[in-house]
Amino acid sequence: MELNLRRPLAFFDLETTGVNIATDKIVEIAIVKILPGGEEEVYTKKVNPGIPIPPASSLFHGIYDEDVKDMPYFKELAQEIADFIGDADLAGYNSNKFDVPMLMEEFLAAGVDFSLEGRAFIDVQNIFHQMEQRTLKAAYRFYCDKNLDNAHQAEADVRATYEVLKAQLDKYNGVAFEDKHGEVSYPVVNDVEALHTFTNLSKPVDFAGRLVYNEEGEVTINFGKHKGKNITDVFDVEPSYYAWMQNGDFPRYTKKVLENIWNTHRSQKKDVKVKDAVGGESGKREFKKKVDEPGKPITNDMLKGLQNKFGK
Repeated sequence: MELNLRRPLAFFDLETTGVNIATDKIVEIAIVKILPGGEEEVYTKKVNPGIPIPPASSLFHGIYDEDVKDMPYFKELAQEIADFIGDADLAGYNSNKFDVPMLMEEFLAAGVDFSLEGRAFIDVQNIFHQMEQRTLKAAYRFYCDKNLDNAHQAEADVRATYEVLKAQLDKYNGVAFEDKHGEVSYPVVNDVEALHTFTNLSKPVDFAGRLVYNEEGEVTINFGKHKGKNITDVFDVEPSYYAWMQNGDFPRYTKKVLENIWNTHRSQKKDVKVKDAVGGESGKREFKKKVDEPGKPITNDMLKGLQNKFGK
């Protein structure tokens, strides 16, 4: 079954120095962009990560320091990659939890403003795990009846992912899915928006999964002592938690999302205070503007205190 596309869909895969989104780097990127007419555009580049590739990672994907020492750094390729993707929706295998946040981390470090707003995200692994619960190599064998001989080579993996998605559309056409609430639907259909919804059931806010939407659509914290709590409630009770996260070892995109939530919440609170000050039953229009005191510089002692208080 060919994909029913209204705009381009970019399948992509990253090979990296490791799995820590905040500190590891890309060593290879492959993108196969499928156009609405079915045509393909391919972009594959090895990348100098600027740090040594750990032997365990090299054994996994077959890329060694010698292979990338003369390759361009990501910052030299960032705008080229962003332009190639353009306004395409994004698809991959485990892409929502790893490839998308890793790519955003590199874009932000390179100073390239690549927006995720308005895009659909299809994580083929989520369809697979929710319907069958296995690996890419097993998925390729299961859905396509083929062996993936070049596993962990970026372009081979991304092409296998593309073939798996098409086979999934054929296999699950008209197949029911029952969610944890017992509701039955038929979610695997040839429609990007529907696949986006089905492969984002965990409702991440920042893709790294540190912030998620609850069933009421509120942003909640997904780790540590405040796990499950509304983030704005935490800001009200412990505003220092925001400073700790912004200065901690969290992905840049998580921090960017966090900053937007923080600024919006502060602005809404100020609006409420102004309305309370100028309103009231007496009709008095007395309002004294509060001037915010300049923030104190963050010191190592302050950061150490926050780390001891919140942990990670």
